[in-house]
Amino acid sequence: MITDIKRLSGLQKVAILFNILGEGLSITLLKELTKTDIRKIRSVARDMDSVSFKVKKQVIEQFYYSFVSEKFQSEEGAEDEPKKPFAFLQELTDEQLISMVLPEDTRVKAIVMAQVDTEKRAKVLDRLGPEEKGRVLIEMGTLDEVPLEAVVSIASELQEKSHFLPKTVDFSRGGGKDVADILGDMDPEDESKYLEAISREAPALAEEIKKYHLKWDDIFEFFPDNIIRDLMNSVELDLIAMSMKGMDEEVVTRVKSNLPQKKQAMYEPVEGAVSKREVDNARKGIVQAAKQMEKDGAFKLEDFIGGGEMVE
Repeated sequence: MITDIKRLSGLQKVAILFNILGEGLSITLLKELTKTDIRKIRSVARDMDSVSFKVKKQVIEQFYYSFVSEKFQSEEGAEDEPKKPFAFLQELTDEQLISMVLPEDTRVKAIVMAQVDTEKRAKVLDRLGPEEKGRVLIEMGTLDEVPLEAVVSIASELQEKSHFLPKTVDFSRGGGKDVADILGDMDPEDESKYLEAISREAPALAEEIKKYHLKWDDIFEFFPDNIIRDLMNSVELDLIAMSMKGMDEEVVTRVKSNLPQKKQAMYEPVEGAVSKREVDNARKGIVQAAKQMEKDGAFKLEDFIGGGEMVE
């Protein structure tokens, strides 16, 4: 067994490095090696006696200080400052970090998770499956076994990859609110049909949709008078009259009582038969006006129909 590093040649030290880190990573670190050099190193590695842990550690330290640390030293007068090879991670958005980390193996994920703040860490872990998340957490607890130069090499490779990440873009990931908006643009019959299908196939999504999905009947079931008053004042009287066609007298009375006196005096119910489409379009127009009020900050829909608490 080799127990004295002083007895080793440079070629033998490189062979030990190959044995510890693996040929692929070693070649990445020692980019100046030629194919002939690599063949010689393989030959030396095959013929070499076993090496003590102490010597392996000394070899690693020599290569780290002579090759890898050089890359992260400042140009002038900062040799004593600690280097931060993962500092670039702080400049990445959450989406960029997730995009970069997800394809990596478990060990790399664990190393990155150990470098970022709690908030970023949680967002990345949330995107992993339960089994992979468990493996990453276990790996994070054993990172002290990873050679320092391997960690620095990983940092270097990830930093290089980060230059090719797409720029941050604003995009929607869908969810209950987006589905609610789509349903709101449908004809009432289709709206009801698809909502029933979602409730049957994806109950959790259906509950989320309810927080944002405003239906015509919801206005009179959940909205207080002050919201109804502001809503009816924001739309044309003809639209209100058409929307009231076929409604219970109690609802019609409530709507009229929340109109300004001038509008009350001018209100005339729609007489005779009209197409269902005309009535549906009028009601949809009022629903859209309510949604616009919410966008303008007049209220939060989920406070009324999504289970939020209201205080009188």
